[in-house]
Amino acid sequence: MQKLSALLITGLLSAISVGAVAEPDATANKNAETVILKELMTLDSNIPVESIAPSPISGLYEVVLKGGFVLYSSASGKHLIKGEMLEIRDNQLVNLTEEVKSNANAELLAALDKEDMIVFSPEGETKGVVYAFTDVDCGYCRKLHQEVGQMNKLGIELRYLAFPRGGEQSPAFRKMTDAWCTADRKQAMTDLKSGRSISIEVQGDKAACEQIINNQYMLGMQMGVTGTPAMVLENGQVIPGYRPADAIAQMLNIK
Repeated sequence: MQKLSALLITGLLSAISVGAVAEPDATANKNAETVILKELMTLDSNIPVESIAPSPISGLYEVVLKGGFVLYSSASGKHLIKGEMLEIRDNQLVNLTEEVKSNANAELLAALDKEDMIVFSPEGETKGVVYAFTDVDCGYCRKLHQEVGQMNKLGIELRYLAFPRGGEQSPAFRKMTDAWCTADRKQAMTDLKSGRSISIEVQGDKAACEQIINNQYMLGMQMGVTGTPAMVLENGQVIPGYRPADAIAQMLNIK
């Protein structure tokens, strides 16, 4: 079965390569990137193109949109492929499309203000960092929160980002706004993740707190988060679903 899968994948990549070579005039065009952008603009003048560059397959171009969404285009811009490109590297299949998305995610995370997160840090050396998009009413998010102490013992810093699954109208959005508007956000988060009301006074600029929650929710959507918990490593790799502390440490190569 593994050999059959490998043959199918090889065949798919070969088909893509042949399709790209079928346009010799367009492929030879030194202004292919300009041509592709012009064609995309005819579809939508506001299309958020971040970059256009040659892909590893001759005649095929990698088009990265805002948020790391990737398309592949012929040099003429007339033919587009929506899907994943794989590469056989050191006898392993590597998802090149996911690498592009992860790089875009890493840039988005690097631009965030740590002050806008709820951060649980180790007392000693920080050996790794993981971001977690969370909803305080999500059962598996609550289960993940029970692992925070163990994560910290392992040297993992957990940075919470808000992702109320029901959006701005949901009860979770209001609860998380209150948590972000307390003097002790960590205690507020722990209260909510334990199914209790927030035990400390809610204060601060409510509108500003709502904006933080909304911004983080939109960031999650941009990064492809569809459910919670969704963890993201510093390299931008998204890890959907709950993982125990030991598994997270393995992902971060922490022994």
